[in-house]
Amino acid sequence: MAEELIVTRVQSRSTGIPGRSLNSVRNHHFVIDEPAYGGGPGEEITPAEAFLAGVSGCAVLLVEAFAREWGLPLARAEVDIAGVRRADSPQDFQRVEMRFRLYGVGREEARRLVEGYQGR
Repeated sequence: MAEELIVTRVQSRSTGIPGRSLNSVRNHHFVIDEPAYGGGPGEEITPAEAFLAGVSGCAVLLVEAFAREWGLPLARAEVDIAGVRRADSPQDFQRVEMRFRLYGVGREEARRLVEGYQGR
């Protein structure tokens, strides 16, 4: 039996403003700017911020899905994420730190939910 694949498509294009791209996902459009310290406008979210938002957003959604699947009374999930980079090599993350705040569940249930995310 053939493996079913899911394809996610994003289109990005230049805007005529140096350091700015217009990005389209389905019928949603958003601007990404190179940060001001890198020579861009720095007015919109940066590529690093968009990447980290994808990671933390995925974490929230997976934790919520696990809570539903496991019958846990999760009321709300919050994830803070920080990417640490060297100024002389800003394209490379040295480390990424995540902090989970899970409301409505006990400490052991929260640990289980975070471990479920980490195991994905």
